[in-house]
Amino acid sequence: MRPTTSDIAKVASVSLATVDRVINERPGVTKRTAQKVNNAIRELGYVRDVSAANLAKGRQYNIVFVLPDDSSEFLKELTLEIENYGATAKSERTNLSIVRFPATDAHQLVSTLRSLIRDDLDGVAIMAQATPQSRDAISELMNSGIHTAAFISDQPDSEVSHFIGIDNVAAGRTAGKLMGRFLPSREGKIAVIANSILSYDSLNRRRGFDEIINTEFPNLTVLPTIEAHGNSQRIHDSLKNTLSNYPDLRGIYSMGSGNRAITEFLTNQNEPGEIAVIAHELTEHSRSALRNQIIDAVITQNKGHIVRSAVRVLRAESDQVAIDKRQEKIRIDIVLKENLSTNY
Repeated sequence: MRPTTSDIAKVASVSLATVDRVINERPGVTKRTAQKVNNAIRELGYVRDVSAANLAKGRQYNIVFVLPDDSSEFLKELTLEIENYGATAKSERTNLSIVRFPATDAHQLVSTLRSLIRDDLDGVAIMAQATPQSRDAISELMNSGIHTAAFISDQPDSEVSHFIGIDNVAAGRTAGKLMGRFLPSREGKIAVIANSILSYDSLNRRRGFDEIINTEFPNLTVLPTIEAHGNSQRIHDSLKNTLSNYPDLRGIYSMGSGNRAITEFLTNQNEPGEIAVIAHELTEHSRSALRNQIIDAVITQNKGHIVRSAVRVLRAESDQVAIDKRQEKIRIDIVLKENLSTNY
């Protein structure tokens, strides 16, 4: 049986009220008595039920998701997941909110993060490019006692306690393996498209993709990354120029947003199926493109899982309890037309 506070009181020869004061760090206990209680806790292997204690105290958690003001389908669906889970989280004494910042403005991100510093905020999940400015702002949050996690896109040089998202190098390697398998005996070029190569997720995806293509599929050549910066016309023009300069274009790897612009461009080509396309993130549009065989494969992550994981991690950090790393590991999923109906 698990030891109780009554067992602690008996071993330490003190009252239940004294045990309660020590466990909940309330005043009114001498240093000597507190030491006796803590010795009894260690001796018995007592583990405090944080959830029960928080429920008894009416503890409320306040968690903010900081997201770019991107209009991509992925961000829209991610926002919906946060809002939907927010309704459920209220019954778990957790309040979720979303704060936006201009996606390309590092200084505005700093202002946004600084505006969040307040006593009643428990945690912040940040989806942003890693910059020196974001690193310093995250440090300010952490120093203010606000637990901070990198969300979907990592902040490797900052003090964030956790990164919640897929292993993007592995995701890039997966895309490289698929592309090579789709084009086993064909020589040619592969175009790579990212919103910005400065984002850590795109950087790592490109790294993993290149590792596989260069070592396992030397018949294929990966071209320099096309950066869209949220501009669909830029994607269209860049692909038109690429196809003109490289008639042997065999594949397109879309590392982030821009899938709609890519599929619209390919649909206008005479034979869109001649180019293998691998994209990231399962949305309504990428589902449709899979069904119509414009996109061959989508590498994705469960948006609901990643939102729930962020909340669990930040709550655990706030309570200073252990995190189940297996539960919080975000899986890389591969979706094809053939298994589309079985995926979330």
